[in-house]
Amino acid sequence: MDITHEVFNQPEPLVNYNLFDTNRPLRAALKFNAPKLDTAELTELGATLGSAGMQTHARLANTHTPELHSHDRFGRRMDQVEFHPGYHELMKLATSAGLHGTPWACASVSPHVQRAAGFMLFTELEPSVLCPISMTYAVTPALRSNAAIYADWGPKLTSRAYDPALKVWRAKPGLTMGMGMTEKQGGSDVRANTTRAEPAGHDSWGERYAITGHKWFLSAPMCDAFLVLAQAQGGLSCFFLPRVLPDGSLNAIQIQRLKDKLGNKANASSEVEFQGAHAWLVGDEGRGVPQILAMGSMTRLDCALGTSGLMRQALSIALHHTAQRKAFGKRLIDQPLMRNVLADLALESEAATALALRLARTFDQATDAHEAAMARLLTPIAKFWICKRGSHFAQEAMECLGGNGYVEEGGEGIMARIYREMPVNSIWEGAGNIMALDLLRALRKADAVAALAQELAAAKGAHPALDRLAAALPGRAENMTSQASDTSELEARRLAQDVALAVQAALLYQTAPGAVFGAFCDSRLAGNWGQAFGTLASGTDFNSIIARAMPH
Repeated sequence: MDITHEVFNQPEPLVNYNLFDTNRPLRAALKFNAPKLDTAELTELGATLGSAGMQTHARLANTHTPELHSHDRFGRRMDQVEFHPGYHELMKLATSAGLHGTPWACASVSPHVQRAAGFMLFTELEPSVLCPISMTYAVTPALRSNAAIYADWGPKLTSRAYDPALKVWRAKPGLTMGMGMTEKQGGSDVRANTTRAEPAGHDSWGERYAITGHKWFLSAPMCDAFLVLAQAQGGLSCFFLPRVLPDGSLNAIQIQRLKDKLGNKANASSEVEFQGAHAWLVGDEGRGVPQILAMGSMTRLDCALGTSGLMRQALSIALHHTAQRKAFGKRLIDQPLMRNVLADLALESEAATALALRLARTFDQATDAHEAAMARLLTPIAKFWICKRGSHFAQEAMECLGGNGYVEEGGEGIMARIYREMPVNSIWEGAGNIMALDLLRALRKADAVAALAQELAAAKGAHPALDRLAAALPGRAENMTSQASDTSELEARRLAQDVALAVQAALLYQTAPGAVFGAFCDSRLAGNWGQAFGTLASGTDFNSIIARAMPH
């Protein structure tokens, strides 16, 4: 019998490997930003995340997407979302790893950096379940503005237990929280919100209100509670709104439908109506926007971390595939032009990792004046630049696999999932224009330009192109922030890009080998580069850059 369908020259899947141990750029960034950090937990997490079993849970959670059950079979409203068991396994792993509220009650020397590294690693496995994890991280400190609620909920928001059941908070070992800010008529302009809050009494949690209105995006509607914005008598205010009320009854939250999104499939995002739902004031009336801005800095950190993790996974898959697949007589990874593409992707990935972890460090050193200034600067530029590069990066990495990268099945199907996921971090939590404008606002602070200059000083003299950019940025920043708003806003994206590139280059000088730093500056800063990945100069040390990025 003739064999006509022998399968050969098909790469083995990238599975059963340690995501942390094999990620040299991440470990270098950790050593720089948290030199005393014990990484044993990250090593253990990296092994679990790379296992075949967890990859199966991720695949199934995306294949069998959440389903809304608005009513039971008798016609009573239930407003519950059903998830595949794989989703709950992923949530259990994320909470047990402390990726949610744990840093706020952690004894680690660098809890936010440690959590950031774990968040990036988890993103390589499955990013969309991290939406409720990220929101729990962001809202936990905001609850301190209501001491009574924080006393009851705080310990369970930082617990490493996961309980998906819909029941009263005191009966659960661990809790998660979401946020509901945007409305259909406003989007990022939350001051246009029309949802209203009317006084409804006072109890042990403080001032209680009845919330009536809607939210156009309420992600993770099966969280135990949400922070929402509504118009009170004193103006736009922040409220704590639980799914289950203290007496055990369901709150008046009606889930209208789940969003049918491009990606982020395992996560349920919903539209909801509040029909006089009970909520409690967090902070002061009229101070809702400052509360949101404080939480937004944390979710924006996670957008940068998430995209960096997705970049790393896409790069790892591309490297793994091209190291095995042969074409035209030799492995793809040995083809000169493919080496250029892979090295270019490796530079982008390592630069993203360096910038995202540097931003995380500012949360661990929030009382330091320089770090506080850098947090204001780095949050918008990291969110803007890293997330903007994500979709282009994923498309190029997918192309390294050819047609295999475009399919939705098997190990290489992860690449298609990554590509669909990439735009969300750029859009959610403030899109590109919002981030560029936030940078302008940050630069108007008295200490901002000096902090940027101090940050770049560590790499002074290391590369002529970086020196030129670092010397020009303070003047550009001061000139733009002194101009009329329309004029400065027109160039805000370009400034955000250049600040991001300068900071990335300075960080790579301190954390990466000379081959990586030199190639990054030559291409991104000196202009010896084209309009697409794979256009590095022929004199680049491709061997060293690719070897550093290999996942095995």
